[in-house]
Amino acid sequence: MEPFLQIAPHSLAIVLSRVVAEDAPGVTESEEPPHHHTGYEIFADFKSLNMKYFWNKMVADAIAETFFLGWIDEHVLLIQGKEDHLEVLREAWMRRSLKPPQGFDIKYLGKNDQYGAYMMFIQRLGLDW
Repeated sequence: MEPFLQIAPHSLAIVLSRVVAEDAPGVTESEEPPHHHTGYEIFADFKSLNMKYFWNKMVADAIAETFFLGWIDEHVLLIQGKEDHLEVLREAWMRRSLKPPQGFDIKYLGKNDQYGAYMMFIQRLGLDW
């Protein structure tokens, strides 16, 4: 089995983890993501939050030009856009200025290989594909 999975050119995987309220005694994490029903709604929330930060026009412009590509294994948001826009999002994440959707944290972003096809480490996600 190959160590990588090629999904789509000019795409980015945003690997999320659900936030658990630590100060709420007796509350456990549910199987369903909080306040979201579909991957597209999670993407819409992510896009909306990051477009509100008008002081970072490059991020707002880049996020406005991205599109929902998919929702994998209830924690990987796939988005698609021009490579320049995806690079702005990667840089914003490295500077900790990219905001996660409500109820989530961003664990890490997927990588692109030299040919522009999205490459995701399967072992890191723990998926058996």
